[in-house]
Amino acid sequence: MKATLISLAASVLLAAPLMAQAPPAFVYGTVADASLGDNASLNGDVPFPVDNTWNTDISQMPVDPNSANLIGSIGLTTGLHPDFGSGTYAGSIIGIPYVVVSGSPTPVVIHLKAYRSESDPGPYPVPTGAPIEGYKPGGARFGGDRHVLVIDKDSNLLYEMDRAFPRTDGSWNADGGAIFHLDSDNVRPTAKPGWTSADAAGLPIFPGLARYDEASSGVIPHALRFTVGTSRRAYVLPANHYASTQTSPNLPPMGMRVRLKASYIIPAGFSTEARAILQALKTYGMMVADYGSSWYISGAPDPRWNNSVLNSELGQVKGSDFEVVKMGKIYK
Repeated sequence: MKATLISLAASVLLAAPLMAQAPPAFVYGTVADASLGDNASLNGDVPFPVDNTWNTDISQMPVDPNSANLIGSIGLTTGLHPDFGSGTYAGSIIGIPYVVVSGSPTPVVIHLKAYRSESDPGPYPVPTGAPIEGYKPGGARFGGDRHVLVIDKDSNLLYEMDRAFPRTDGSWNADGGAIFHLDSDNVRPTAKPGWTSADAAGLPIFPGLARYDEASSGVIPHALRFTVGTSRRAYVLPANHYASTQTSPNLPPMGMRVRLKASYIIPAGFSTEARAILQALKTYGMMVADYGSSWYISGAPDPRWNNSVLNSELGQVKGSDFEVVKMGKIYK
């Protein structure tokens, strides 16, 4: 059943000065209203129900008692960096792309490799020419993790693969694959404790991406994902997997959630997109999802992002401006 139309939570409405127009309303737990195609707008739809952890206001939750050490291990003086944008960097499209499909693509066979035992076997409705992370226009070489994300708006299902390679017969090779239910809090019913996904944390990737269609509206109604240089051999929900041999309690486990401190004042002169991202980091925070450079926020490519503005504005926000939300059970 389609979720009820829900306006923004009161805590987000407090950020009204961020927007030149009335805040949008969102439909939670569905992607049925999404447009079709590469990096298409969801038109106000939000993956997962409103009470899902991705969509939960964490601005008033307690601070983790080890927050200072955990933030310090990521980097106190390192600035935020948008790992997405317009155009290319080093020849590759900037960001993690996705494609929205309807019932038309014929499901294709997925030949699962490295993480076959922890994957959902498919088939997946991957269209011909689906965008692959790291694509270099005009060349055959790729960079990045070669993630492929496919959203089926009719079934409210999200299909994700990593290290994905198309084959000439229409099937795909991939190290691993996962299927997520975007209309349910039982996000991946097939998963067992400790299973990975296309993400090191065992999380879905798409729901944590900064997208231009939301940021340009002035409001991002969900948590984001980010990367760290070193993590712990542990995870906290909603993550389901760790990918480290380090055991120091001062290193972040996968799934650890940070938020921008309430004391940080979002500059009035920042762009609408940067202010929306920073307000989301105050209200919903962001989760440790994978390895990479510290404080890199994931997002989808879009020609309308202004790379220089985003890099300049977000780079002014340092690790010391964040705190760790109190963690529940830590799985090792």
